[in-house]
Amino acid sequence: MKKTILIISALMITGFMAQKVQAQKTSFGVRAGVNFQNINGQNAAGQNFSNKLKTGFNVGVNAEIPIAPEFYFQPGLLFSTKGAKLKTLSSDKDADLNLNYLELPLNLLYKAPLGSDHILLGFGPYLAYGLGGKYKVGSSSYDVKFKNNATTESNTTFYKPLDAGANLLVGYEFSNKVSAQLNAQLGLINIDAYHTGAKQKNTGFGVSIGYRF
Repeated sequence: MKKTILIISALMITGFMAQKVQAQKTSFGVRAGVNFQNINGQNAAGQNFSNKLKTGFNVGVNAEIPIAPEFYFQPGLLFSTKGAKLKTLSSDKDADLNLNYLELPLNLLYKAPLGSDHILLGFGPYLAYGLGGKYKVGSSSYDVKFKNNATTESNTTFYKPLDAGANLLVGYEFSNKVSAQLNAQLGLINIDAYHTGAKQKNTGFGVSIGYRF
């Protein structure tokens, strides 16, 4: 008898949750914001970098696919600029490193109702692929190319093309579908293509505004 009651209860709960998920619909949105990026790690001698934050931007689209009541899978596609202001030994000026990526965030999103609005909480991995960039020191400028193994080319510097890591986000979505969001990102892959033993990883945070259709 107890087993029968448990089975019936489980079926009722499953049916209720399925109805709630069906009531939620897949939606699409656009998002744009400001990045505050850095490159953390160590040089080949094991010394920590003392780089400074660099301001960049991101812009792109995403989808919200319901997977459970108030929970969504949120894949996206962004153009995102990263990099850092680097300390140089040969100049009293910081070098300005700008790296451009095509980025694929894959977040699990929780949308907690608050009246007609929602609080947003999310986390997940991201994958990114380098497209190009610039390295500037004073009046000198160098192209950035993405290759796994650096080669010697004039006026060119190299980084590994693949980047990956973890996302965290918290935000607020208004009833008119406009949202504001704060996100943090921790790179987990070494993007240094030049120096044996050196480690360079993208890291940063940002703020953005979005709209859902």
